[in-house]
Amino acid sequence: MTQALPVASRSQAWRYARSLFRAHPGMFRATVGLHLLAALAGLAGPRLLGELVQEVQRGTPTGQLDRLAATLAGFVLLQSVLIRYAYLASARLGEQVLARLREEFIARVLSLPLGTVESAGTGDLLTRTTRDVDALSKCVRLAVPETTIALLTGGLVVVALIAVDPVLAAPLLVGVPITVAGTRWYVRRAPSGYLRQNAAYSEVTDGLTETVEGARTVEALGRQGQRVARTDRDLYRSWRAERYTLFLRTVWWPVIEVSYVIPMVLTLLTGGWMYLRGTVTLGALTAAVVYVQQLIHPLDRLLSWLDELQVGAASLARLLGVAEAPQPPRRDAPAPDGSPLEVRGVRFGYVEGREVLHGVDLTLRPGERLAVVGPSGAGKSTLGRLLAGLHQPTEGSVTVGGVPLSELAPDRLRAEVALVSQEHHVFVGTLRDNVAMARPRAPEPDVRTALAAVHALEWADGLPDGLDTVIGDGGLPLTAAQAQQVALARLILADPHTLVLDEATALLDPRAARDLERSLAAVVHGRTVVAIAHRLFSAHDADRVAVVEDGRITELGSHDELVAANGSYAALWREWQGEAPEKPPDTARARPREDAPL
Repeated sequence: MTQALPVASRSQAWRYARSLFRAHPGMFRATVGLHLLAALAGLAGPRLLGELVQEVQRGTPTGQLDRLAATLAGFVLLQSVLIRYAYLASARLGEQVLARLREEFIARVLSLPLGTVESAGTGDLLTRTTRDVDALSKCVRLAVPETTIALLTGGLVVVALIAVDPVLAAPLLVGVPITVAGTRWYVRRAPSGYLRQNAAYSEVTDGLTETVEGARTVEALGRQGQRVARTDRDLYRSWRAERYTLFLRTVWWPVIEVSYVIPMVLTLLTGGWMYLRGTVTLGALTAAVVYVQQLIHPLDRLLSWLDELQVGAASLARLLGVAEAPQPPRRDAPAPDGSPLEVRGVRFGYVEGREVLHGVDLTLRPGERLAVVGPSGAGKSTLGRLLAGLHQPTEGSVTVGGVPLSELAPDRLRAEVALVSQEHHVFVGTLRDNVAMARPRAPEPDVRTALAAVHALEWADGLPDGLDTVIGDGGLPLTAAQAQQVALARLILADPHTLVLDEATALLDPRAARDLERSLAAVVHGRTVVAIAHRLFSAHDADRVAVVEDGRITELGSHDELVAANGSYAALWREWQGEAPEKPPDTARARPREDAPL
């Protein structure tokens, strides 16, 4: 069962949004200044138009009218130029703000403990990384500057209208209560509605991702109908969430349209009545009506983008919520060299109430090779993940030099212990970059040495461009065995103090895996190695063997000691050797068959 990542509060989201723009004070002031000048230039139009009408009524000579018309055209041209540069400044500011936000979001995601990511599920994190980032991008680049422009323009238009005649500005007060009431009704409901909408979309993404990744299993077990039903349920919940936000908009927008029309009608009626009584000139009436008409556009733009701001605020809260996920305290101090890795009273479960490991105790001696064996589902891989610091125990501790792995800074942790499992990934880029991820500045000889250590240099040199060949999605595809060798080469280059190999050679054939493990043993000599294995030649060559059954270490000792004890390991060894169950165990360290099944 997945547990969604946290969501930040509205106050946290708005504080963070303000801090983003404050990080670029010069550009922000320039952007606001250009929009302000453009709005001021736009105010001249209605006033000049009113004067032009007034002068026509008076019978003013054509030359003076031409000068007024030319002045009006000049202000229109000036406003167009200012708007152009104001929008350009807004776009630049928005892109810089968005770039910083994306970088910080990626940093937050990469700092999350793996257990937190796995418990949240891929759908929630994927939706935040794609849909929420896209929504916020639109908000930052468009909604924020548009609402800023609308606020500046609207405020200046109201001031200009009052300057023409305060009485003609009075009808605006009629529309204010309607606008405020409708907007408050909408704003109280919209944030939670959009959060539900995004959460429902995360469930859709999660379900579709599971179905695609497990398509072979779904088809093999004939569970297509079940997955379709799951998708239908998720889509129905998403539809209901989107229908609710659509309902909010279909109520709010008509109310706002009414709040526009009523002041316009009242201004025309009031102004016409005042003109007939001679208390206002035709020019002033014309300017007032145009100003009221001009006010509709920024208000309409402000309120229409307010909806996009609600979407952006919900997306920002979800992105910031990633940082609210619980994380253990970290220490920057390294553990002393040569310190043992100790497991004390460790209990762990992926789901509350269902433990996988039950009170495990283990001490890894510096420089020793420990093989972990046992039946499938016994908890071997889980123990390996705890030893690598990828999961934190629910009880007990995993420490190196007395320092819990959970308190080591990520860089320090990876220098102490690293994990290679069957779950490997080839990134888009050159083969050299893929191997050198562990040490980006590693010289080419070190990269080639790491590839040679895992028997990959021969096929690497045979690629079209050698180490510069682009692999990964869109590049040259690697086989599963080659991808696993790349993952092992990264580990060699990283050179941690402790290596955890979770069936890291399982995708290779038995003889190749045997040769590779011998090579690895020579390369990592002096390092502590934990090999979680299903091929018992790994256990045969190890200094000690830990047998894990039902989440407990039931046997611990050397190969010879455990075979002599005639327990679970001895039974596994006989099966590996192809001996009959009733045959007495052979305690001699005979060479194991490399092609025998476990």
